[in-house]
Amino acid sequence: MAEYLDIIEGNKSERYTALFSQIKSVIQDEPDLIACMANMAAMLHETFRFWWTGFYRTVGDDWLVLGPFQGPLACTRIRRGRGVCGTAWAEGRTQVVPDVEQFPGHIACSSASRSEIVVPVRDRGGRIVAVLDIDSAELATFDEVDQRWLEQIVTLLPL
Repeated sequence: MAEYLDIIEGNKSERYTALFSQIKSVIQDEPDLIACMANMAAMLHETFRFWWTGFYRTVGDDWLVLGPFQGPLACTRIRRGRGVCGTAWAEGRTQVVPDVEQFPGHIACSSASRSEIVVPVRDRGGRIVAVLDIDSAELATFDEVDQRWLEQIVTLLPL
């Protein structure tokens, strides 16, 4: 199925290239961070048909709190250093997890999630203010192409 979609819609890099331009045009004049996160999550979710796509915002020094998202019910709060999202925040780097069942301390917000990527979102001062979390119902969905593009896409947010 994935190969068929690549043939019809272009390969992953081509889809990201087009999506980057689309997201940029939609959010470039919008100063509200939450509105931009909402549209970014929706566009990523629709383009790639991920299981869950959304943001967790940093609140204080200890918590990620659910922000705009697309998909089924999600965890509301995640402690710094816990699960894939909390680890991405604590370590300050993108986490690419081919099989969430193999990730120590994985938080199962949905049993349908099989693989995950979490990208830190930094403000202009370099402080992590959120993470972009994307889950797939398939194993090993995410790779260095996703990481590179998603790290670029989050820089479009008005921070």
